[in-house]
Amino acid sequence: TMSELEIRHDGKTTVVAPTGNLLASVAPQMRIAMRDLVRSGVAEMVVDLDRTSMIDSTGLGLLLSAFNSVKATGGAFSIIHASGELLELFHSMRLHQHFPISGRQELA
Repeated sequence: TMSELEIRHDGKTTVVAPTGNLLASVAPQMRIAMRDLVRSGVAEMVVDLDRTSMIDSTGLGLLLSAFNSVKATGGAFSIIHASGELLELFHSMRLHQHFPISGRQELA
């Protein structure tokens, strides 16, 4: 089942929205879905973390490998709607130096 991931296509942009936390338990299904998206030639992948409050090391690895795959095909990758805690996590790991990351408070 792909209930862990909602995928929306908006022109050249593909929005990937996890429906919950990015943890090791859902990583295998998500990895397959992300890989298929990259193979189909995503010009721009946006990961929407609006419904995600926790990410473990496996989830982080998943995001990084998705970023690397999209970048390798010349595409763009970004993360939107990250919670304050996730923003801190991403910044502490310096992920924002690799791709754009924005938080929920910027929706105002």
